[in-house]
Amino acid sequence: MRGVVPREAEFTSRLRSAAVAARVGSWLGVCFAIAFVTGLISHYAQVPDQPIPFPTAPSWGYRLTQGLHVATGSAAVPLLLVKLWTVYPKLFAPLPRPSRRGVLTMLERGSIGVLVASAVFQLATGLANAAQWYPWAFSFRTAHFAVAWIAIGALLVHVAVKLPVIRAAWGSDVDSVGQDRPSATRSGAVSRRTLLRGTWIAAAAAVVTTAGATVPLLRKVSVFAVRTGEGPQGVPINRTAQAAGVTADDVDRSYLLQVVGPGGTVSLTRDELAGLRQRTRDLPIACVEGWSAGATWSGVPIRDLLDLVEAPRGSDVLVVSLQRRGHYGRTVLQGNFADHPSTLLALTINGEQLSVDHGYPARIIAPNRPGVLQTKWVTRLEVMT
Repeated sequence: MRGVVPREAEFTSRLRSAAVAARVGSWLGVCFAIAFVTGLISHYAQVPDQPIPFPTAPSWGYRLTQGLHVATGSAAVPLLLVKLWTVYPKLFAPLPRPSRRGVLTMLERGSIGVLVASAVFQLATGLANAAQWYPWAFSFRTAHFAVAWIAIGALLVHVAVKLPVIRAAWGSDVDSVGQDRPSATRSGAVSRRTLLRGTWIAAAAAVVTTAGATVPLLRKVSVFAVRTGEGPQGVPINRTAQAAGVTADDVDRSYLLQVVGPGGTVSLTRDELAGLRQRTRDLPIACVEGWSAGATWSGVPIRDLLDLVEAPRGSDVLVVSLQRRGHYGRTVLQGNFADHPSTLLALTINGEQLSVDHGYPARIIAPNRPGVLQTKWVTRLEVMT
C-alpha cells in the first residue's frame, strides 16, 4: 500500500517550475518589502517617545503609506498562493546527505517554513484588522510588528540561498526547462505565460477591489473594501460613542475642556471654545485599517490653547479623552504637531457641528497623523514637562 505522503516525482506538471516561482516570488518580495517599510512607518508614528519627530508634512503622507500597506498586502494574497503551489513538490524531496549542499537545503527549507508561517499570520491578521475583527487575546499592533521582522528576515535568508536560481530563471525564457525538476515532464492545462498573466490579473483585482477605501475613484468597484472612505458627515466612524463608553451626560452643557500648563489651568466650555479664533483646514484622516477620507475641519488651533497656559514651543501634550473603553484614550501630541498651524481642536466637520460619534464636543485633527491618534471627545490637554 502506497504511503499517504506523496513523493516529489509524483508532481509532473511543468507549470511547477523555477521559471514561474522566481517571477511570482520576485513580485511577492516587492509587495512584502513595501508592506514592511510602510508598516514600520505606521508603527513609528504611534510611538510616544520618538528620537526623530514624525513629520507633519505632507499632510497626506500617512494616507499614502497606509494605502500602500493594505494594497500590497492584498496583492500578496494571490501571489503567495501561486508561489506556494509552484514550490509545493519541493517539500517532498528527500533530504541530501550531510554536506555543504545539505546545509543549504536545510537552511532553504527552514527559511521557507518560517516565511510561510509568518506570511500567513501577517496576511490573515492584517485582513482581520482591516475588518476590525479581533478573535485573539494578543495586541494586534505588537504582534504584527514583531512577526513582520521575522517574515522579512526569513525572506532575506530565502533570497540569499535561492539567488543563483532566481538570477538564472530571470536570465532565461519563461518556457525554458533548464531548471525544471526531472519529473516535471507533463505540459500543464495552460501555458506558463497564461498562468503568470492570470496571477498578475488576480493580484491587480485584489488591489482594485479593496483600494476604494483609500482611492475615491475606485469606491464603486472596490466590493471587498471593508471601509469605503465614506460615512456620516463624509467620514467613516471606527468607534462610536457607545462603544467608547461616552454618554450623553459627558457631552452635555456641563462639558469643560481643561488646558494645563506652566501658567496654570484654563477651563473652557464648548461655547467658549467656539468663541475663540477659529481656523479651517482641509485635511485627510487615515487609519491603520487602510481607509482614508478627506474633510474640511474647523476649530481652535492647539497652539492658541497652549498659549493660554504659557506652554513653551516644542512641548509635547498629553491628550485625554472622555472615552472609558478601548485603546488610545490617552495619546501624546508631539511638540511639532502641537505647534503646527493646521493642528486643531476641531469643532466642526464639513461645515457641520461634529456628531457625537465623530467626537463632539471636540476632537484632535492634525496633518499626517494616524487616525487612532486623532483623539475624539477631548476633555484635557496637559503640557508634558
